Amino acid sequence: MALKRHGLVRRRRAVGLTQESLAEVLGVERSTVVRWESGKVAPQPWIRPRLAQALQVSAEDLAELLVISSIDERPRTERTEYAMRHPSRVDLSTVAELRNGMDSLGECYDRVPSATLLARAADHASRVTFLAGEAPPGRVQREMRMLQADAATFMGQLVWDASQRRDHTTARSYYAQSVEVARHLGDPNTEGHALLRTCYVALYGANDYRGGLDLALQAARTARCTSHVITGLATLHAAEAHAYLGEAGECERALTIAERHLSQAHGADAAHELFSPTHFGRLAGSCYLSLGEYRKAEGLLAGTAAALHDRSKSRAIVLGNLTLARLRGDDLDAALVAFTDAVSELHGTRGGGGMNIVFRAAREMRPWRNEPAVQDAQDRLMALMEAA
Repeated sequence: MALKRHGLVRRRRAVGLTQESLAEVLGVERSTVVRWESGKVAPQPWIRPRLAQALQVSAEDLAELLVISSIDERPRTERTEYAMRHPSRVDLSTVAELRNGMDSLGECYDRVPSATLLARAADHASRVTFLAGEAPPGRVQREMRMLQADAATFMGQLVWDASQRRDHTTARSYYAQSVEVARHLGDPNTEGHALLRTCYVALYGANDYRGGLDLALQAARTARCTSHVITGLATLHAAEAHAYLGEAGECERALTIAERHLSQAHGADAAHELFSPTHFGRLAGSCYLSLGEYRKAEGLLAGTAAALHDRSKSRAIVLGNLTLARLRGDDLDAALVAFTDAVSELHGTRGGGGMNIVFRAAREMRPWRNEPAVQDAQDRLMALMEAA
């Protein structure tokens, strides 16, 4: 789905500027303005005061103009409008329409700040929940309930990321809703996915590694007969929990099992859309980082970062871990390259996972804080905080 900064385009036109004239005022190429407006890149922090001045807005107003949204921001379609007025007449076409709407929101997740999606996603989820409760019995109701469970899982993911991985309670409540609906439907894949998301909160938010391990293993058991993807991903996160706990042997065994399951993933897997070839390198690299095997971690993370060219939030996490691996391996120059790339990715997405890891890396740079290159890196991080 195409993305665009509609507010930026409207404001430029409102002050009587073309793309060419704005570029001339700022001393940049027209193609740079085009990329800003298309959402492909964000204006660098150093040029934002001049951009705000050219558009005659405050820094706060400019931040709003730089929000990326879907080009397809049409009001509810006729079929959904009809269903909201006559909920007992929901049909499979309405379900498909609502599913497409949620998929469109999901496609935005890895490229834009979660906070910009929350209102639309919450509105969509509330409609789905309402219609699920009113849908006629049978296949239509089941499909609506499945969509309700998926919407709850997505809301948990959004809330947690938008809170910079701090709002554990709300995220868990959404995941619990999804688990409840999935169990009622007898859908192990949806249940396993929600349990896996709950595991993320334990591992990466609450630092409850033993609890996270238990949830990962529960997710793997739930989906082991129905989805190699969920089983493999859950086992990967079990491996990371073992790594956090210092259990190297258990971690290696879990990585082997996870790799075997993921190698058997196929298009007919109900959870195939969750699978990415980069998953193994990303998680295995993180495992070896926790276990102190920095060279092995660096090799896996560097390759994964190169492959994640279209998933900014995931790439920022990998680059943050790559920074840590290089710092702990005493390669400051290479660490600074990865750190700068991570901060650049975060300017457009504010991903909670990436932000947390980048701040951890910044703290580990303190022994070199008098180095000019480190000071420059810290300045980039401060600019990110100010932009946020």
